[in-house]
Amino acid sequence: QARLMESGGGSVPAGGSLRLSCVASYRRDCMGWFRQAPGKEREGVATIFVGAGISQYGDSVKGRFTISHDKATNTLYLQMSSLKPEDTAIYYCAADRRLPCEFAGTWATWGRGTQVTVSS
Repeated sequence: QARLMESGGGSVPAGGSLRLSCVASYRRDCMGWFRQAPGKEREGVATIFVGAGISQYGDSVKGRFTISHDKATNTLYLQMSSLKPEDTAIYYCAADRRLPCEFAGTWATWGRGTQVTVSS
């Protein structure tokens, strides 16, 4: 099973940018980012089929966030721009050995999360 470690979280003013990283111990076909605010359900942010670079985004982040993957370093990235206070959450990296990459599908491996806080 893959081991994942997120980094890059922090505090940023509304409208700012932040890049999250997730280092994986080895490659998985499907990787993604999820987020969860206190007392709220987990929300799918973005997924990527690593082999083809095909990605999908949740409606709330579409056009503002970009997911990418570096095969050489087994690192997943989430570039976040035009951040809003409602983006505040713990962001989790996830991976699975399956296609297609669907938010609602089973994700076998999870990182421990990194906090993103966006102030007004």
